[in-house]
Amino acid sequence: MRETITTEGGYLSIETGTAKPGATTIVERKGLGHPDTLADHLAERLSRAYSRYTVERFGAVLHHNFDKLALLGGASEIRYGAGRMTAPVRVLVNGRAAPMCGGEKIPVEGIVEAEVRAFFAERLPEVSEHLNIAFNITSNSSPGAVLTGDAVPDRTRWFNPRSIDDLRERRVRLSNDTSLGTGWAPENPFESFVRELVDHLSGESDFTLSHAWCGSDVKLMGYWDGEQADVVLCVPQKSRLVASRAEYVRNTESVLAECHRLAGLRLPGAETRFRLNARDVPEKDELYLTYTGSSIESGDEGVVGRGNRVNGLITPLRPMNLEGANGKNPVYHVGKLYNIAAQRLAQRLYEATEGHAEVHLISTTGLVFTQEDGSWLHPGKVTDLFERLVVASGLPPIRLHDLRHGAATLMLAADIDIKIVSDTLGHSDTRITRDIYQSVLPHVGKSAAEATAKLVPLQRKAEQEAQVLQAAEEAKKAAKAKAKRKKKAKAKKAAKKG
Repeated sequence: MRETITTEGGYLSIETGTAKPGATTIVERKGLGHPDTLADHLAERLSRAYSRYTVERFGAVLHHNFDKLALLGGASEIRYGAGRMTAPVRVLVNGRAAPMCGGEKIPVEGIVEAEVRAFFAERLPEVSEHLNIAFNITSNSSPGAVLTGDAVPDRTRWFNPRSIDDLRERRVRLSNDTSLGTGWAPENPFESFVRELVDHLSGESDFTLSHAWCGSDVKLMGYWDGEQADVVLCVPQKSRLVASRAEYVRNTESVLAECHRLAGLRLPGAETRFRLNARDVPEKDELYLTYTGSSIESGDEGVVGRGNRVNGLITPLRPMNLEGANGKNPVYHVGKLYNIAAQRLAQRLYEATEGHAEVHLISTTGLVFTQEDGSWLHPGKVTDLFERLVVASGLPPIRLHDLRHGAATLMLAADIDIKIVSDTLGHSDTRITRDIYQSVLPHVGKSAAEATAKLVPLQRKAEQEAQVLQAAEEAKKAAKAKAKRKKKAKAKKAAKKG
C-alpha cells in the first residue's frame, strides 16, 4: 500500500506491505589498505582537520570540499624476504577550501600536508616516506555570480568570507545541491559476514597481530543464495616477512583456514567456497606479494567515491547510489548528510517495525523549508506536518524538538568535536553543550548506550502496533477538534458581521 503526503514544495511517499528482498545477494567490500578506501578515508580526514581548525579559530566550519582527491600508485621492487619503493605514491589533493576569513590566513596546505603524512604513517608506514603531494586546492566560487554594477555577489564570498556572517547556511537552512540519499536495513547474515571478514583481515585483529605478513589491501566479492556462498577474496602478503614461495603458500592456507572458521561461526550450516588470490601462478612466482601490503605501491589508483558506499558495502542488488560522500563539508552538503540520514532512518524503521526498510531522500538545490512561492514557513506548520509524518510512518510518538537532542547525542557518541556540535546547535559557548549533554560525551557515550540497551527489553510487536494505532487515533481526534473550533470561530465571525 502506498500513501503520498504532499508537503510545502515536496512529497513524502510511504509504501508498506512490500515484499522482503530475496535471498540472492551479491556484495563487495574493500579493506582498509585498498587504494579506493585509502582515498575515501584520507579525504574525510582532511575535511575533519580543516573543520576543527576553522571552528577553533573562527567559530564555524568554513566552506571546503576534498571529495575529488585521488591517489596514483608508485612503483616497488619485490623479493622474497625483502622489498623497497622505487617511485613515490602521488597524492592529488583536488578540491576547494576557504584560504582566509576576515583577513586572517588559513594554512590550508600546511594542514593538508601534516594530515596526509600522519595518515600514511598510521595506515601504510612503508609508504609514508615515499609521497609526492600535489596541492590542487582553489577558492573559486560556484557558478551563478552574475556581476551587475559595482555590487559583489554574495556567493563570491562563500570561499572568501569577511566573517562567518557571510556563510549563508548560518542564516538559513538550505540544500546546497540536488542529490540523493539512500539507506536500507537490515543486512542479511551474508552481508554482515562479508563486512566482518574483510575488517578482520585488513584491520587490527587477533589474526593480523599474530600474522604480521598479512597486508591490508583486502578485497572481497561474494555471492549468496541463502544456503550456499561463493567468495572471491584477495589478501596480500608483505614480502620482507615471507622468505620463500613455500612460505607464501603456507600463509594462504592459514588465511583460508581463518575464513572457514569465521564462516562456520557466522553462517552455520551453509556451504561456503573460498577462492583466494585467484590470479596467483605459484610455479612462476606470480603472487600477491607486496612490500607495503597494498597495491597502491605499484601502479594502482585510488579515487574518492569509487569504493564502499556510505554503509560500508557495495551491493548492486540493493538500493544504492554513486555519491562520493567522503571529504564533503559536514555542515551543509546534502550528498553526505542525506546518505547518512537515510541509512539511520532505515535502521530506525527496521528496529521499530521488524520489517525491511528503505529510505530515499531527494533534495532540490535552494531553500529547504519554504512555501510554494519561496516565502518562509511558519514554525507551527512544520511541527504539524512532522506530527502527521510520525503517525503515518508508524513510529512511536516523538516531538520535532527531540530530533535536535537526538542529533546532538549521536554526534557526541560518534566522538565529533564538541565545538562542531556546539556550533551546529547554535550554542554561544561549548560549556552550554557540555552541561546539557554531559551524560553522552564521547568517552562515556558508547558504553552508556550499550549498558542501557541491555537493561531495556525490546517491546513486542503487538505493543508497538497498539502504540501506533493509539497515536493515530489521538491525531485524528485532535484534527477533528481543530476543524470544529475553526468552523465555530468562522460562524461566530459571520454572525458578528450580520
